[in-house]
Amino acid sequence: MTTEPLRLHVPEPSGRPGRGTDFSYLRASPAGAVRKPPVDITPLEAQDLAYALVRVLDDEGRAVGPWDPKVDAELLRRGLRAMLKTRAFDARMLLAQRQKRITFYMQCLGEEAIACAHALVLAPGDMCFPTYRQQGLLLARDDIPMVELICQLMSNERDPMKGRQLPVMYSYRRAGFFSISGNLATQFVQAVGWAMASAIKGDTKIASAWIGDGATAESDFHTALTFAHVYRAPVILNVVNNQWAISTFQAIAGGEATTFAARGIGCGIAALRVDGNDFLAVIAASRWAAERARRNLGPTLIEWITYRAGAHSTSDDPTRYRPKDDWQKFPLGDPVQRLKQHLIGLGAWSEREQEEAQEALGAEVGAALKDAASYGSVLDGHIPPVATMFEDVYQHMPPHLREQLRQAEAGA
Repeated sequence: MTTEPLRLHVPEPSGRPGRGTDFSYLRASPAGAVRKPPVDITPLEAQDLAYALVRVLDDEGRAVGPWDPKVDAELLRRGLRAMLKTRAFDARMLLAQRQKRITFYMQCLGEEAIACAHALVLAPGDMCFPTYRQQGLLLARDDIPMVELICQLMSNERDPMKGRQLPVMYSYRRAGFFSISGNLATQFVQAVGWAMASAIKGDTKIASAWIGDGATAESDFHTALTFAHVYRAPVILNVVNNQWAISTFQAIAGGEATTFAARGIGCGIAALRVDGNDFLAVIAASRWAAERARRNLGPTLIEWITYRAGAHSTSDDPTRYRPKDDWQKFPLGDPVQRLKQHLIGLGAWSEREQEEAQEALGAEVGAALKDAASYGSVLDGHIPPVATMFEDVYQHMPPHLREQLRQAEAGA
């Protein structure tokens, strides 16, 4: 009897440079078609929600279906401004990097709705454990000066991180924004542990963990799901599936024959798969998951379907591995344009207001950049003192560090 040789399957993206992407793999449900169950549903009863796609805005910009959060127009206007602010900030910082005013930058172009809408759902004291593409969590707030963010990017003498973090790796305890880590997936385990501690103390605060589709292949992701399930941690487990982990298509991390949301079901966690470019769907799903956490019903894993419109970072050239016009053809569209269309349909926004908001926010970012630049940058030597390398490591600096500090200052 002859036996056919074994073959190793290596997933391939459905589009490459010079060959348009076939987006049918997304399995997008029609707007309003997915059911909205009660928050006390069991993970087993939620299986279908891990494979469907929760959507609210239809192609005409109307809010339809059971997931419509029915929020007032003013909150939506605030959300649109937050997305426009985030996009303006990203564009200006990308230009600043190209001008060599900062060394490195990472945009969230095309993904703004996820972080900006989620920020409007969380309560004071809740803690986010973000990746480097959730700047919208900060820019959606009014109490985080853009000047501080830019000083961190410049690693200058006013850098809140004192030069200890790579650009874009912010940290704001007062804003519930845990320090970003360059190591992938660590924030998932940290968030679950923080949420468990909140429950142990009998507190009312919840955690929100963030990870990209590629980082789900890390062991920390699976460890976090196990602990979240076993201890019913009050945490929202966000997987931002923007289709690409640097130059690696999401199928390499396991998104080809199933969904990332389905991994939650397999671990005994209720899961949703949501249109991340639909601002209203993001609000609705975030509220649903937050209520589950606050009512001691356990964690929720949400897979946000979106598209990384720009490069992975300023060190990346996406035209080398995917079609140049991929974002323009992405079936879920542009989150900014979709919310704008919805608000115009409600009579709560106009093209003129859009233009005025973009102009005003662009000027605001430009002024913040000018202000931050007055404190210098890592390129011109206006950096935190060398002593800051040794501070904040121990409550009281031990002798060996005091000696290293003396030697460093002597050699400076």
